[in-house]
Parts: sequence; structure tokens; C-alpha cells
Amino acid sequence: MILLDPDLDPDPAAKATSIERTVAPPPPAQKKDFRLPSARTLSRFLLAAQRAVGLKGQVTVLLTTDEAIRKLNRQFRGRNKATDVLSFPAEGPGSEEIAGDLAISVTTALGQAAEQGHSLSTEIRVLILHGLLHLAGYDHESDNGKMARREGLLRARLRLPQGLIERAAGTRPMKTATKVKRP
Repeated sequence: MILLDPDLDPDPAAKATSIERTVAPPPPAQKKDFRLPSARTLSRFLLAAQRAVGLKGQVTVLLTTDEAIRKLNRQFRGRNKATDVLSFPAEGPGSEEIAGDLAISVTTALGQAAEQGHSLSTEIRVLILHGLLHLAGYDHESDNGKMARREGLLRARLRLPQGLIERAAGTRPMKTATKVKRP
């Protein structure tokens, strides 16, 4: 299920012009689409990615703002900064029917899409896949590359570009997604 934060700008593409100025702008023929994809489009991808990961149970994805994700990051991780994606695995009774929740900052995703030279839709898909792997129990901070290898295989299957782990390991500074344990 895809949820849109009511505080989310309904047309983040309007801000793409200012974001593109922060990185080398693409040639006009290669200008990317920074419009927010439809919930229906993202729901179809979510289902396909969930199957590819082998994750059973319902997943809810909240598309939100930097401000809202900063609050979640501070509340659940003690870090007062925005990030691109947070994963909240379900625990306890009923967790066999609910896999968990993802929160994605569209604001951050928009900047990363411009930096990577692809559409906002593509970046959100990269973040969904990364978050789903966290919900499935992978943790790139402690698994000696297991999540990175799995993400690489799934990105190829789902036709996605470079993922978060490769970006973080590269030369560019990158915010990394994190799995969050609920209190």
C-alpha cells in the first residue's frame, strides 16, 4: 500500500529546477522526469519487488517530506537528520501477515534522482527495494556484503540502476537507509 503524506508537495517536479542546479545539469535531450509517480504505478512495483525479495505480508510505504522523516529518524534512531528511507519491520503478534512499513523522503529522493541522472520514479523504486531488503532481515552495516550482493541481483532483475549500497561505497557521499526497530 502506498500512502502520501498530506504535507508532501503534490508537484515536486516544480522544485527540480533548483535541485538540478546543485549538480551538473543533464543535456536537454536527457532531462529526467521529476514528477511523483502514481500510487498505482508504485503499488505494482512494490508487489513485484516484494515477490522478488521473497517477503510475505503487507508492506505500507509512506511517501513523505524531509521534515517528517527527520522526526521519525530522531524518534526511532536518535538521529536528528533527514534520510532517504527508513524501514520498520513488523514484530510480535500478527507479524506473519504484516511485513512492515517503509518511509521514503520524496525531498531527498528528488535530489538523489537529479544527482544520479534518472527519474524520481526510478529513485523511489531503488529506495523501495532497499527498504524491502531491510524488512526481510538484511543489514548492510553488519552482514559482510550479503545485502549488497542480494540487492545487486534484484536490481538487475527489476531493471534498476546503481543501488544505495554501491553509491555509499563509491566516491560520492551518500545517506544510507536504515532498518528501525520499533519500541
